[in-house]
Amino acid sequence: MVIGVPAETAPNERRVALVPETVARLTKAGLQIHVQRGAGLPAAFLDAAYEEAGAVLVPDAAALYAGADFIVKVQRPNDAELELLEPGQTLLAFLSPLGDPGYVEKLKARNLTALSMDAIPRITRAQSMDALSSQANIAGYKAVLIAADLLPRFFPMLTTAAGTIPPAKVLILGVGVAGLQAIATARRLGAVVTGFDTRAVVKEQVQSLGASFLELDLGVDGEGAGGYAKALTPEQEEKQRGLLAEKIAGFDVVVSTAAVPGRRAPLLINAAAVHGMKPGSVIVDLAAETGGNCELTKAGEVVVENGVSIVGTTNLPSTMPYHASQLYSRNVYTLLQLLVKDGALNLDMNDEIVKGTTLTKDGAIVHQPTLAALSGSNA
Repeated sequence: MVIGVPAETAPNERRVALVPETVARLTKAGLQIHVQRGAGLPAAFLDAAYEEAGAVLVPDAAALYAGADFIVKVQRPNDAELELLEPGQTLLAFLSPLGDPGYVEKLKARNLTALSMDAIPRITRAQSMDALSSQANIAGYKAVLIAADLLPRFFPMLTTAAGTIPPAKVLILGVGVAGLQAIATARRLGAVVTGFDTRAVVKEQVQSLGASFLELDLGVDGEGAGGYAKALTPEQEEKQRGLLAEKIAGFDVVVSTAAVPGRRAPLLINAAAVHGMKPGSVIVDLAAETGGNCELTKAGEVVVENGVSIVGTTNLPSTMPYHASQLYSRNVYTLLQLLVKDGALNLDMNDEIVKGTTLTKDGAIVHQPTLAALSGSNA
């Protein structure tokens, strides 16, 4: 079986799906790896390193797609790339089935076997394949570095001959993988850190990192299926915004990471809360791509409102492409160990991971959450 690794085409995407380290392990296992020339350059992986690892370099995308049985990407193929995919080929990438279920119908129409890295079930056995978590870890880390860069003051407390400078106060909204990494990073930089989440179960995790836990009485616990946060009712969301607005004014930095799979990001920070913050404060909104946790966030931009910088930069893992690619590649490798037997694709649809990850197969959509989303959109 030939696995093809094309250069990514999405704007500002610098990651690559497989790195030389992983290519060497796959070729040693008997698989053929074709890599488009220059695919790894944005992430600092040279063509020569791929050749040394045993990959075959292919001159362009058309030749790569034509010569591969299995295409591995980071971002989903655009329309031009979809035209290069042949019926019967297998595709693995972040395909966002719940964010855009209509795209899955395109994959079905081309009779592809499509698997999505963002549909891997959150179970213990799948942790080493969980690309959402590996990339969220990077996003949480980078978000705090961005905030520290923009904040016109120190993060740590400093005692100098000119007097003592108090530490910055940082609030992390949403304590998943990204939020926990943001807490840990802000603590390393010396800030006084507080975490907030609607799921009471994460309080112990926040405190174990040396941060305080902000408790708001919303009248409900926000834990949903698979450990994710569940959506609140409109009334609960409004109450949450009001309570948060009172607290946010006391912080220098807010990093928001709250998301609900397949839905618009919950609105946590309204304009009134932003206007209540001190000039020079910073908000980094990791949910910018799905609508934003802040009312004033603009995806892909940094805006300043009443002296407060609101960062809506998207795809933060791509700003650290070397390690982001390395971690993603390891996630892919672990999944391939499950999917490929004796050099051929072998999808065991009775396996919980395979079933949860496979979107289309044999000309049909087989992913139940996607079918439910499509049914809802057509209702």
